[in-house]
Amino acid sequence: MVFKKYSHNPPMTMLTITHEHQIETEEKKSRFIAFLVPIDTFENRLKELRVEHRKASHHVTAFRHVMEDGRIDEGAKDDGEPAGTSGMPILKVMQGAKIVDCGIIVVRYFGGTKLGTGGLARAYSKAAKHTIDGAKKTTWHKWIERTVVCGFEAMSAIEKQISNLDLNVTQRVFISEGVELTFEGPEKTVKTVLV
Repeated sequence: MVFKKYSHNPPMTMLTITHEHQIETEEKKSRFIAFLVPIDTFENRLKELRVEHRKASHHVTAFRHVMEDGRIDEGAKDDGEPAGTSGMPILKVMQGAKIVDCGIIVVRYFGGTKLGTGGLARAYSKAAKHTIDGAKKTTWHKWIERTVVCGFEAMSAIEKQISNLDLNVTQRVFISEGVELTFEGPEKTVKTVLV
């Protein structure tokens, strides 16, 4: 089942990850393998996990992504579990942890004992919480790109400033006036570069 995507303004301090994190939990012999993945690899990772764990009973998902305008696009899928017992509990854990630009995929191998709707919600929530708790998180920042034009004599100083701020130069275009430098990074930091 697909749940409606919700959009709202993000909270002030949000967290994200840069590397996938995985944990495994068990409830009444059912295995729950949870993967917390960056949003840009979420869809491909889900495809890979469906192949890698093709004998699994379910591949339940939830995601949260900050859009260009600052609103959060989020959604969840139960993948055959009873409606509202799996995807939405995972999403609620992500909301509570203020995790964005990530997705969680929980692979379930049925152990032979039915957990009931409450048991399913608790098991999926627990798997999501443990994978978030165990992951290395970082403060989320809006990422932007900026292009500046400078003379050849100022290029070295500006590039040093960009490097010292841990920003990434993505393009250098040499023009008659000097150079067009394009760089990217967290919005607040990018705006501090003086030209």
